[in-house]
Amino acid sequence: MSLLGLDVGTTGCKAGVFSLDGACLAQAYREYDMLHPQPGWSELDSADVWRKTKAVLAEVAARAKGDPVTALSISAFGEAFVPVTQGRELLDASILCLDDRGREHAERLCADFSPEAFYALNPNLPGPQFTLPKLLWLREHRPAVFDRADYFLLWSDCLAYLLGGEPVTNNSHANRTLLFDLGRNDWSEPLLAWSGLPRAKLGRVVPGGARIGTVADALASELGLPRGVQLIAGGHDQCCNALGCGAVAAGQAVYGMGSFDCITPVFGPPAEPQLMRKAGLNIEHHVVPGLFVAFLFNQSGLLVKWFRDTFAADTPTPPGADIYTLLERELPAAPTRLLVLPHFTPPLFPRHLPDTSGVIAGLKSDTRRGEILKAIRECTALYFVDSLAGLQSAGIALTGFIASGGGARSEAGLQIRADVFGLPVVRPRITEAGVLGAAMLAGLGTGQLGSPAEAAAVFVRHERVFEPDAARHAAYRAKHALYQQLYPALQSILHSL
Repeated sequence: MSLLGLDVGTTGCKAGVFSLDGACLAQAYREYDMLHPQPGWSELDSADVWRKTKAVLAEVAARAKGDPVTALSISAFGEAFVPVTQGRELLDASILCLDDRGREHAERLCADFSPEAFYALNPNLPGPQFTLPKLLWLREHRPAVFDRADYFLLWSDCLAYLLGGEPVTNNSHANRTLLFDLGRNDWSEPLLAWSGLPRAKLGRVVPGGARIGTVADALASELGLPRGVQLIAGGHDQCCNALGCGAVAAGQAVYGMGSFDCITPVFGPPAEPQLMRKAGLNIEHHVVPGLFVAFLFNQSGLLVKWFRDTFAADTPTPPGADIYTLLERELPAAPTRLLVLPHFTPPLFPRHLPDTSGVIAGLKSDTRRGEILKAIRECTALYFVDSLAGLQSAGIALTGFIASGGGARSEAGLQIRADVFGLPVVRPRITEAGVLGAAMLAGLGTGQLGSPAEAAAVFVRHERVFEPDAARHAAYRAKHALYQQLYPALQSILHSL
């Protein structure tokens, strides 16, 4: 018997099959493109994501036939929703959090609720990146799609529904909608009333790990899965990352490195939630019962992908080689002389800044592309320094990070982060922790695995610790002082651009 985990990201989807002793039996990946049909718009072709999802599921199912899959669960990025019918028909593209649509509704929400009152219901700092403003935009601008949709489901729950499950929303994802009451662990009646959105279109709220059906027989045959594979409610990708990294107790933290870099501290119920708000931090259910997480994030991975496509599109890559590994050979050993303002897409945390853009400062005629790539990695880490200080002021101190995601394969990238933060970074044996965490959640939901701590003891192994270098950390502290000045000095110019 084996467990299948699926992790759906902003730029690609991954699947993995794991035996009950923690061995990885098969993995597969497919990439898809972010679409920009108009300036300021960012979306995914929902049908294309579904096709690529089925492709990775079929690939791993075929490679794991000797140890048949018994259950699967899904990890996915947050906020973006999919309009779908009771007949499981996809109706439209999926609007991403990077998309600027719905800003006017976010502003209206902020005008109608004080920050304290809103945070007491839904502990987020409202902005257009969340689901609610996008739903209101859809209702206003595409009423035929809105009216025809029976459900608006976030990606982890939508894919489970397409596979044959119930139309539900897991509670770690529900908080990303701005329509969820964290204290009641259910949809918020005041926020539903304010929005005019019908509860029935959002699905029943369930915890991650709940049983929500089985894979439909026809799809099981199409994908090469056994009949009767249990579908287990999944979760927000960073929460599944945390489970897959073994962050199942308060005080641990994960550094997720995918399309987004996301720091995920794990903690118990906060004694004073409003301190978290003042520090610009959210609170969300973990997929581990009784625990909560917050997110510090930026679009680091998307920026590195932009660098690859812009500076290395024509770089010859031998068969079997990885372009990022080749580029890392060009990185200088010392901290760079460049400053990068990583606003190539509008920042969403700790503040949404729509009227800005990216900057690379300090270029000279002898600057090489390796220095630019390293500066991007340095400054996307420096971006978090002030927020980590805010986290500590709210009573959550970190002693280090467990790395996850595709970016965790980069030894240079992990060392840069250890040097910037002055804290150790641990790389686990399996870095695709979203896939692993989803598989672990499938096992926990079916009772094939014991407690989260017991599951982590079996599935999670640490491979290497990257310790900070004191001299480089001192250099990055000085560089952070310059980084703090960059946006304030250029804000009016960037706004005009």
